[in-house]
Amino acid sequence: MSKPPRVWVSSATPRKGEVLRVRAQIEHVMESGLRQDAEGRIRPRNIVTRFEARLGQALLFAWEPGISVSQNPYIEFTFVARESGELNMLWKDDQGQTISASKGIAVG
Repeated sequence: MSKPPRVWVSSATPRKGEVLRVRAQIEHVMESGLRQDAEGRIRPRNIVTRFEARLGQALLFAWEPGISVSQNPYIEFTFVARESGELNMLWKDDQGQTISASKGIAVG
C-alpha cells in the first residue's frame, strides 16, 4: 500500500440534506493465502481486513472484506450531508499496514 488512495466525492460543498457519493480505491495485492509460488510454497495471506469512513468522529461506513475481493479494492458508498467536517478513510491489512485519505466537506 505504497501509493496514495484515489478518492472522489460528488461534492465538496453540498447543501444540507444532499446525498453525497464517495468512491475510493487503493492498490493492494489482496493475496488470499490459497495460492502457491513457483516453488510450491503457499503465499502468505495479506488482504485488506478493514475499511472505515468517518466524518469527524462519526462512523459513516465500515467494511470487513474477505479473501474473495480482487486486488486493488474499489469501494463506493453514500451518505447524507448533515454537517461540515473532514471525511477520513482508513484501510488496514493483515500485515498491520494502514493507509488513509481525507477530504474536506463544507455543508452550505
